[in-house]
Amino acid sequence: MDLNLLPLLLAVAEERNFRAAADRLGVTRSAVSQGVRRLEDALGQQLVARTTRSVRLTEAGERLVESLRTPMGALQSALEARDEVPRGRLRLAVTSIAEEFLSGPLLARFAERYPAVTVDVTVTDEEFDIVPRGYDAGVRLGEVIEQDMIAVSIGGPQREIAAATTAYLARHGAPAHPRDLLAHRCIGWRPAPETAPWRWEFVENGRPFAVTVEPQVTTNDLRLMLRVALADGGITFGPWDCFKAHFDNGALVPLLGEYLPPFTGFSLYYPQRQHIAPKLRALVDHVRSWRG
Repeated sequence: MDLNLLPLLLAVAEERNFRAAADRLGVTRSAVSQGVRRLEDALGQQLVARTTRSVRLTEAGERLVESLRTPMGALQSALEARDEVPRGRLRLAVTSIAEEFLSGPLLARFAERYPAVTVDVTVTDEEFDIVPRGYDAGVRLGEVIEQDMIAVSIGGPQREIAAATTAYLARHGAPAHPRDLLAHRCIGWRPAPETAPWRWEFVENGRPFAVTVEPQVTTNDLRLMLRVALADGGITFGPWDCFKAHFDNGALVPLLGEYLPPFTGFSLYYPQRQHIAPKLRALVDHVRSWRG
């Protein structure tokens, strides 16, 4: 088997498209297609299922790619470490509520400063190990980052808050205690269709407790939660940073703040490695300087 064909398969797996994989590798589409076919012939297994509209890995292809990603990532990092100029594709998995990181300016200034780095951001609230998935780094709340990762704080402490419009509160009243939420129309969040809506967590007299609201509207999209709340649809719950602009202009009113103390904020995290790639080192330094 020609080992030079393995990067072709990895590129196809990540791009899900032969032409995009070819553009990324700087070769022709035909070279990628023929290379994958030669790899399949050498292994005696179909690795890629092709149709006129899509490309996907077969089960055998998924197994092979999963086994290749970690050593190939380590090899790529080692090779990039020899070049001190930050360059290449930087893959990031970022939670949808990391407002400071996703607001635009942080990434815009990084891209301006390092034009040879291509930043590929996947916004996802799924919790997974970034290493086998081929990501260079991720952004999550500090309290849920694995202990074997290196974490660099982005901004300061975070805080969750309940919120609604004055029009909604005028019709239904404002909750005086978190348990009053059970009598209100709520707009909730869930990470995936098969999971229960997120419990709303509070602190009273130093003791944490949760209120299991039953949202009338549930979604995995914070923007939709905001839009429904802004349309007088009920009380929603999320990070203060995501609601701040609407608090400032009076569109939303913060609620139950005395039961919602600050907690550890978001961090950029990445695997512990002896040699960190210049592209990732550049992002780490940028985040640190951005944090001030």
